[in-house]
Amino acid sequence: MRVIVRLAIAALLSLPLVSGSFAADAKSHRVSIQVDQNDPQLMNLALNNATNAIEYYRGKNEDVDVDLVTFGPGLHMLRDDTSPVKDRIKRLKELAFPGKIQFSACNNTKQNMEKAEGKTVSIISDATLVPSGVVRLMELQEQGWSYIRP
Repeated sequence: MRVIVRLAIAALLSLPLVSGSFAADAKSHRVSIQVDQNDPQLMNLALNNATNAIEYYRGKNEDVDVDLVTFGPGLHMLRDDTSPVKDRIKRLKELAFPGKIQFSACNNTKQNMEKAEGKTVSIISDATLVPSGVVRLMELQEQGWSYIRP
């Protein structure tokens, strides 16, 4: 009888350790999505992909981070003067998924556009300027982020 009581006590005392290890095993998901074309349909597809991933993992109570990386003609997605999706980005960033979604704008592309157009190119306030979109994607993949190109 004493052996059974001791085993029961040992089992009860180990429960916090077991449940804690399950919490430690919860996976964090990270995905980078490339946008390199000035195509509103492609931009909306990328935003749909991001939204679907966030909603899926939110429904499973799992953490997910998304970084939409724009470069080349895709930078128009994050240009304040030409973005066909800037209102949708604002809603996603501020209301639906605060802290879960980032928009990275390639500074190389921005500088080349400024030279070609002879004016300053403004990026939407919800975006972060990165030195290079391609390098950003490479570094995210090197850190274990998944990669999607819609």
